[in-house]
Amino acid sequence: MKITALETLRIEEFSNVLWVRVHTDAGIIGLGETFYGAGAVEAHIHDTLAARLLGRDPLRIEALNKEMVNLPMAQSSTGAEYRAASAIDLALWDLFGKLCQQPVHQMLGGLCHDKVRVYNTCAGYGYVRSNNIRPVDTWNFSKEGPYEDLKAFMTDAGALAESLLEKGITGMKIWPFDPAAIENNGLFITSEQMKKAVEPFEKIRKAVGDRMEIMVEFHCLWNLPTAKKIAKTLEAYAPTWYEDPIRMNSAQALADYARSTDVWVCASETLGSRWPYKDMLERDATDVVMVDLCWTGGLTEGRKIAALAETYHRPFAPHDCTGPIGFAAAVHASVSQPNTLIQESVRAFYTGWYKELVTAVPRIENGYVYPMEGVGLCVDLLPQVFERPDLHVRRSAL
Repeated sequence: MKITALETLRIEEFSNVLWVRVHTDAGIIGLGETFYGAGAVEAHIHDTLAARLLGRDPLRIEALNKEMVNLPMAQSSTGAEYRAASAIDLALWDLFGKLCQQPVHQMLGGLCHDKVRVYNTCAGYGYVRSNNIRPVDTWNFSKEGPYEDLKAFMTDAGALAESLLEKGITGMKIWPFDPAAIENNGLFITSEQMKKAVEPFEKIRKAVGDRMEIMVEFHCLWNLPTAKKIAKTLEAYAPTWYEDPIRMNSAQALADYARSTDVWVCASETLGSRWPYKDMLERDATDVVMVDLCWTGGLTEGRKIAALAETYHRPFAPHDCTGPIGFAAAVHASVSQPNTLIQESVRAFYTGWYKELVTAVPRIENGYVYPMEGVGLCVDLLPQVFERPDLHVRRSAL
């Protein structure tokens, strides 16, 4: 079997989502996805990677993954080169599963979990409907459906926690410190800003007590002294973890932060391949290892990062706040890795715009996600995607 064509698809409405379809002479097509800077990723796929991949055996996934990142500009990063490799890698695993008539989680070694607990990242329907994703500027509140959770956590976090618990979801991720970080360039926080940012935590604990776990996302916006100050203030509300409190480019600085608090530190999708994770783990800088398979080298690299985390006795928690194929891939990874703690999800996405684009979304019931059924990644693009007037397609072929 040979790769005969690489095809990329993107739509203007969700301009940061890029899909890749790997075509073969056997008629099997693998589907992958990445997120952010779709145009740059698309260009790298066709201008650089196509020449390396066309005519190759798609089942040599490990070798092809190595080939795609064996570039001077693709070294342990989450840049366009790694995102391109990630999308193609997911497509190769999808293709492998389709050939063997098995779901990807079986190809990864089979189930370790019959179900995995989820938490809800409190984004809303318009959160990714922007060409320029920024932590505050894309708070595009919408009245599209019942789960505008971004606005909810900023205005009535207690009621939001109650709504999630009604669905059996016992964890939620929020980021109320972002406005202050943007306003002050992450250099300091005033007493008034601190009180404002703490309000959602107070409302959650008042409404539901300790029944809800709170994950705190900081989007790498703070300097180290201010991040420590915020961490101490929030300890009174018993959050589950602090995610990306500072830029994830210094294991030493993050280790300093981790020693300053009893709350877990989550080092996350902003890291690239397993090498920066290794640096963080060696310094005891992180407690939870989060990976976005669309950014870090796909399933090939993602499962290595999960195994690396296990050697340091750390839990694995796949990221999802991007597209539907990436979410499906994350679930396959979650259910097949022994140290999976919890799976990120966004109910405004999997009950909303994901269903406009794909044939299936993972089943989430009573706070758990279940293994997907079918072959490959168990999901494909809907026929109407190919008929959209805002669809852009590019193809490189033998």
